[in-house]
This record gives sequence, C-alpha cells and structure tokens, in this order.
Amino acid sequence: MKYAGMPMGMWMIFHKSFQRNLTEVLKYDEEESRKITALAKKKYRELIERLPEFEKADRFKMNIVNCAMLSAFFLNMPTQPELSDATEYYKKSMMTGMMQRFCRMSGKKKYSESDIKAMKDTAKLKAGDRNPYSWNMDFYEYEDGSGYEARFTSCGICRLMGELGLTSLIPAMCRLDYTMSEAGGVTDFAREYTLASGGPYCDCGYKKK
Repeated sequence: MKYAGMPMGMWMIFHKSFQRNLTEVLKYDEEESRKITALAKKKYRELIERLPEFEKADRFKMNIVNCAMLSAFFLNMPTQPELSDATEYYKKSMMTGMMQRFCRMSGKKKYSESDIKAMKDTAKLKAGDRNPYSWNMDFYEYEDGSGYEARFTSCGICRLMGELGLTSLIPAMCRLDYTMSEAGGVTDFAREYTLASGGPYCDCGYKKK
C-alpha cells in the first residue's frame, strides 16, 4: 500500500491526539511521549508499505490504516498497556472533535437507501477472499424494519495485529464500534460475538433508536 494519500493524511490528522493521550491516558511524560511518537511514525510507514493495495470498492481501507497506526504506537511503548488502558487510549485518540462531527454526519444518513445499498454492495464484494487484510461481511436486515446487522467472518485487524504479536489488544479497537455509534446519535449498537475473542464471527447490530 502506498503511504502517500490516505495513510499519510490519517497520520497528519491523528498523530497529535495519539501523542497527547500517551501522557493523558497512559501517563508517559512528554519527553517519552515524543520519543514513542517519533518511533511510531517510522513503524507506521513500514506497516503501511508492507500491506497490499485495497480494491477501489473496498470500504475497509481506513480500518486497516487505523489499525496500523495504533499498532505502531503499541509496538514502540516500553511495555504494552493493559487492555482497559489500551481501550481508553484508542477511544480518546480517535474521538477528536472532527471525528465526533463525522459520526454525527454519518448518523444522519444511517438507514437511508444509499446506506443500505452500500452495505449490500460490501457484502457482495467479499474483498477478504483476495486480500487477507480486508474483511468478508454478510448483511441481514431485521424483519421488523428496526435496523440491520453486519456479520464479519474474516477481519483484517485480527490478521495484522495477530502477526504483530498484539492479539490480546485487538478488543481495544473492537470497542470503538460502540463509541462511534453513540456519537452518531441514531443507533443502539449491539454485539454478541467477536472473532478476536474466539467467536464464530463478529456481529455488528445497528438498531434504530
């Protein structure tokens, strides 16, 4: 995957937040936070450039880019954080004011015809069959019209973080699904299983408030 474009842009947008929360959440001093961030930048680019390019229609490229960024920081911390701290760190680092506005804007389109069509198209794509760092998804609309479920049978985050020895910290990323749904303001998010915890799939249930 080329570093220029989305990966570079995501670093520019979020690296200051990731650095700030090394101090605010994980309690590193500012000098150590700067050092970790400098090392993470190099590792992040290395991870991006070892990933394959995603198909144009694959909507999950941003997910793997975010995974590479978080993993780069984890890999350059003196010690890996506890899962609870890692979860809070990722949440605070990602949910900037800009991201919260993005979630609210996305919430306005949730359950629209275009949203449903995009989900169905993603389910048909099955990009994970060709790219081990992408996702395969099945799509189910609730019969009562109250929303839908996206059910993932393969996960690029599990693949990449597993290869990096970070399997125990994968749930830190999974939890952001709840946070982003809450920020959108229109959905009660529900989940029973995750692949990261040994489940048969990851279910993402979106029910209208």
